[in-house]
Amino acid sequence: MTERAGEDIETRRKRLLYRSIKTGMKETDILLGNFAKRHLPTFSERQLDLYERILEAGDPVIFAWLCGQEAVPPSYDNDVMKLLTTFRIDQESR
Repeated sequence: MTERAGEDIETRRKRLLYRSIKTGMKETDILLGNFAKRHLPTFSERQLDLYERILEAGDPVIFAWLCGQEAVPPSYDNDVMKLLTTFRIDQESR
């Protein structure tokens, strides 16, 4: 993980929000940006760790997981990924 030494939780949330909005792929920028705005403010340290790890997988991989083009590997299949998948489905149904 890329957590910075001495970084407080609010600074970390802001950094992860920025990373979510500026991923490089327009599709994931929108989805992850909206997800981060909604969920990062209430995530625990553990959930922030899991989310940061998901971001480190990279845009094409995250996009493939969320579109069902690739199965989510067991090491990424956690409560944050489930929340992200549900969020994507909710966004599509609007």
